[in-house]
Order: sequence, then C-alpha cells, then structure tokens
Amino acid sequence: MILLDTDHLNLLQIGKGPQYNALAAHMDASTDQHFATTVISYEEHMRGWLAGVRRADDVARQIAPYDQLIRIVRFYQAWEIVRLDTAAVEQFKNLRQQRVRIGTMDLKIASIAIANNATLLSANTRDFDKVSSLRLENWLT
Repeated sequence: MILLDTDHLNLLQIGKGPQYNALAAHMDASTDQHFATTVISYEEHMRGWLAGVRRADDVARQIAPYDQLIRIVRFYQAWEIVRLDTAAVEQFKNLRQQRVRIGTMDLKIASIAIANNATLLSANTRDFDKVSSLRLENWLT
C-alpha cells in the first residue's frame, strides 16, 4: 500500500503543473497500485476549509469555502481512507517514547503508515526522515 500525504493529494486535486505530472507518472509506473490516504490528511483538509468558513466575515464570503468543502468531500469519496486504529496508536506511543520530534499530525500519519506496512509519499522529508522505521518517498521531483 502507498499512502499519500496531504501535499501529494493537493497536487492531484489541482491536476496540472510539473509536480502533478511527476506524481502522475510515478503513480502510473508504480508496481504497487494500492493507493490510499489517511484520515489525518482528510482532517487537515477539512480543518483548513472550515477555518475559511469561520474567517468569512459575511455570509456571502462563505460561498467559496463551502464550495471547496463540497469539492474536498467529493475528492475523498474516490479514495480509500485508512483509519487511525489501535495498531497505529501503539506505533504512535512507541514513536513518542523514542522522542521522535515531529508534529502530532505528522506523527499520526507516520504511525498509520508503519502500522499498515505502507510507504508514505510526502515532500515533507525534513520531518518524516526523523522516523527511522518509516518507508518514505517523495514523488514530486
């Protein structure tokens, strides 16, 4: 299984540009065609657009963020979303005990990938490289 982090998913949503082309080519050529994402990436997207709704100081300015919420929901309907389960929670606790210093959301994503024996696709190699047991690749280059 290959899990896509939020940065890779963003490019798939945009659907154009050199990084999108690189990602699409890697996905097409991959021997592992089991692509999925995590509930954490879904949460990150939803929180971002819900914050946009809250920031709008007038109901008319909420139209665009609400439309984006609909697009996000439709986008994720086509994806397998891997949940945070007890195995991932155990991985999370282990990584915390090892004092891996990355953000909580990234640590959850890494934990889900490890618990599911998945490769994580992310451009955030600076943080995810701190998780030695994580299989990490960046397909945007």
